[in-house]
Amino acid sequence: MKVTFYGTRGSIPTPGETTVKYGGNTACVLIEADNKKLIFDAGTGIKKLGEELASNNEPVTIVLSHNHWDHIQGFPFFIPAYQKNRLINIYSAPTQPIEHNAILEQMDMSTFPVPSKDLTADINIIPLMNEFENMIINGLCVSAIKINHPNGGLAYKISHNSKVVAYVTDNEIYSKDNLNTDFDSWVAFLSDVDCLVHDAQYTDLEMPLKLGWGHSSIDQAIKLAKAAKIKVLILYSHAPERTDKELDKFISDIQFDDLQIIASQEGKTHEV
Repeated sequence: MKVTFYGTRGSIPTPGETTVKYGGNTACVLIEADNKKLIFDAGTGIKKLGEELASNNEPVTIVLSHNHWDHIQGFPFFIPAYQKNRLINIYSAPTQPIEHNAILEQMDMSTFPVPSKDLTADINIIPLMNEFENMIINGLCVSAIKINHPNGGLAYKISHNSKVVAYVTDNEIYSKDNLNTDFDSWVAFLSDVDCLVHDAQYTDLEMPLKLGWGHSSIDQAIKLAKAAKIKVLILYSHAPERTDKELDKFISDIQFDDLQIIASQEGKTHEV
């Protein structure tokens, strides 16, 4: 499998000279295996991915972790949505309240000039249940578990030919306000994972002021990865204020012999 990052930032896009290396676009990851593609989340990073996909007419599959704006705000700029009869299947995670059409409805208010009814692609919204195991989505095997995040949502595990990748974003591992999945349940869910993409938005020093916001610290993500015996941990959902220099330092300071730790970086592809 291949994991390619198109958006790595949490909360809000952060263009600028201090975020050039790791990227300033919000959540979007492409996972590929045997020419099967799954796009996870539709933050601003999906715009560039859409430009790459525009030259063919293959069906597009998007899987949403939840509906917070940094995970859907790029879709109105996704070129395939404007290609006539282009098939786009969007798997929508359950939220509180349930709003499976939020990715389209964001275009129907006074905040965007093109209403969703004017999109010419053939767009299907496919509601997902709370948790599931071994669902085949566009040819890949996907399982899901609830994230600890305001308004809810899902994390995903993608399996293919004995390789397993987990996409766990916007997850507060030790949440008190939005606890859906406890630490031991996370370890069990991730026990067969080779590569874990996990929320690591904050530092331990920042966490006391961010409790209840639905994100984890870098050290918490590492603790979970080690407990689940993960081989590769990719830190994701970088804080808007996190600079390239800070991320470089975190990575240089926290390497372990039994765990490879990487900071997610726009444009980078990782082979699993």
